[in-house]
Amino acid sequence: MARENMEKKVELAWLMAFYGGLLTEKQRQVLSMHCEEDLSFSEIAQETGVSRQGVHDMLERTADKLFDLEDKLALASRFRRMQDGLTDCLNALETGNSDQARALLRQLISLNQEDEYGL
Repeated sequence: MARENMEKKVELAWLMAFYGGLLTEKQRQVLSMHCEEDLSFSEIAQETGVSRQGVHDMLERTADKLFDLEDKLALASRFRRMQDGLTDCLNALETGNSDQARALLRQLISLNQEDEYGL
């Protein structure tokens, strides 16, 4: 349970990096306290003047919003795929496998076009 909770916090912090500008200042503040500062609901409530239940509800709504945005826009997923592909390409180049690097670059270009043009 604790590991699952930590993974969710990391994922929410990651999504906030992409979609944080679409949240209210209060949502960003509470989410940051929860994910980045690892404060408890009670500690956040005390800091913000919101009830513990209010903090819980706000975090649930904010998480739902972030996951919904990612489902619709997939910016974080796209970034991860591009980053992984570039890392694989660099590794292929460093090991002297230019054919593999070339193939990986073609895949990345294709992925970018799919995302950009909805192909």
